[in-house]
Amino acid sequence: MEKRIVIFASGTGSNAENIIQYFKQSKIVEVSMVLTNKPRAKVLEKAKNQNTKTLCFNREQLYDTDFVLKTLQKINPDLIVLAGFLWIFPTKLLNAFPDKVINLHPALLPKYGGKGMYGNHVHEAVVKNKEAETGITIHYVNEAYDEGTIIAQKKVFLSTEDTPETVAQKVHALEYEYLPQIIEKLLLDNSESDSHIREDDIHPIDIPPSKDGDQNTSMDG
Repeated sequence: MEKRIVIFASGTGSNAENIIQYFKQSKIVEVSMVLTNKPRAKVLEKAKNQNTKTLCFNREQLYDTDFVLKTLQKINPDLIVLAGFLWIFPTKLLNAFPDKVINLHPALLPKYGGKGMYGNHVHEAVVKNKEAETGITIHYVNEAYDEGTIIAQKKVFLSTEDTPETVAQKVHALEYEYLPQIIEKLLLDNSESDSHIREDDIHPIDIPPSKDGDQNTSMDG
């Protein structure tokens, strides 16, 4: 039976694109739809370029009506992934899909979590506090920001020379490598999965400065 993923994102969509590409050749997992609350979000273009269905919704459609709920019920996803989605996820959707909604957070929760802590805001705080390490947290979603049960964390060392921009690059590298693998592990039995999450938790990453002037580190969905 095919497993279906739905992705919510608010920004550039690099993680959404990475997830779509990871499962593109899979016969048992598909990304059924990408949803966003931002009509001009780059994630829409990236998803369409991958021939993935998209949907843009407003606040009323998410919170006050059943528009988004009914859309999800038609798809009946096995997993809902919040990858750079900046609105709090409605309780009615959590109740409709219990233990099926996960979030990617660009820090090691419980540090640097909560409302307003996303993207570059997190990385600036990490550098300001001279942290020796940072990383990513993948967790189940509940009614509060960044307080659900933690599924996995991956860490990376930092140096005193790191800036918010280089921290963002290191964190993105962890996201791109591990988020699809952890999604796959949640969806499939180990016997069915072709990839495995590495056991080591801390990864030294040396990333040269990005030459891509269009990189958006504040809302990377």
